[in-house]
Amino acid sequence: MALLNILQYPDERLHTVAKPVEQVDERIRKLIADMFETMYESRGIGLAATQVDVHERVVVMDLTEDRSEPRVFINPVIVEKDGETTYEEGCLSVPGIYDTVTRAERVKVEALNEKGEKFTLEADGLLAICVQHELDHLMGIVFVERLSQLKQGRIKTKLKKRQKHTI
Repeated sequence: MALLNILQYPDERLHTVAKPVEQVDERIRKLIADMFETMYESRGIGLAATQVDVHERVVVMDLTEDRSEPRVFINPVIVEKDGETTYEEGCLSVPGIYDTVTRAERVKVEALNEKGEKFTLEADGLLAICVQHELDHLMGIVFVERLSQLKQGRIKTKLKKRQKHTI
């Protein structure tokens, strides 16, 4: 396994729309393993392949602190949404930035697992939020782009200042 580089907002590659995985093979399983290692090392709960500059529809997540519920979504599609909720989100591609985003309260998602088997998941709470957040990445959308233009501008300014101080 290997740690992958996580793209940082506003890197344009984060806006690339991911293509469907054509075959779940060893290459995809290695990508999944590397994504889990990267996500865990970065203390995240979800990671989309887009964030590691692989533009295929692959997402990993684990909402547990003890890493006991790893989930894999290949070619995920949300087929139902219900309700509305707000949640303060963060993102490994936008470190240190958190803000409230409105999303569906419940979702039903269809995907393939790491064996290429189709499954359906009905999710609510944090899992529903995470599914929507990560699927946004596959569509080239970063959570800050769901905020007002004013907030987006402030975040970009903050990130530019932070970048200047790290150079």
